Amino acid sequence: QGQLVESGGGLVQAGGSLTLSCTAPASAFEIYAMGWFRQAPGKEREFLAAISTSGDRVYHAESVKGRFACSRDNAKNTLYLQMSSLKPEDTAVYFCAARRFFGGSDRYTQQSDYPFWGQGTQVTVSP
Repeated sequence: QGQLVESGGGLVQAGGSLTLSCTAPASAFEIYAMGWFRQAPGKEREFLAAISTSGDRVYHAESVKGRFACSRDNAKNTLYLQMSSLKPEDTAVYFCAARRFFGGSDRYTQQSDYPFWGQGTQVTVSP
């Protein structure tokens, strides 16, 4: 899949919003299922959302359901994570990930499901 590049992180006040993007330079973006994870200091990497190749199926972790929304634009080779009602505990490095989809279930929620990762983008939510 080549290098995934996240952007859109930054500092935001509690209650605010941010939209993260993840671009993929390689072609055939539409054959990759994608996911978002985050890792706070001293904590395990946490699954946030997974999305099917076409974007018609999206799975969000319970911890962010209703506040975060994952989507993709295959024409732009871009994955998005819209985040709202942000809390200080959302402070973390946010990563996008990709894997080829060969059929069957596309509910990929484990780190080990994804062989391709971005470098991450920092999101800091101030009280």
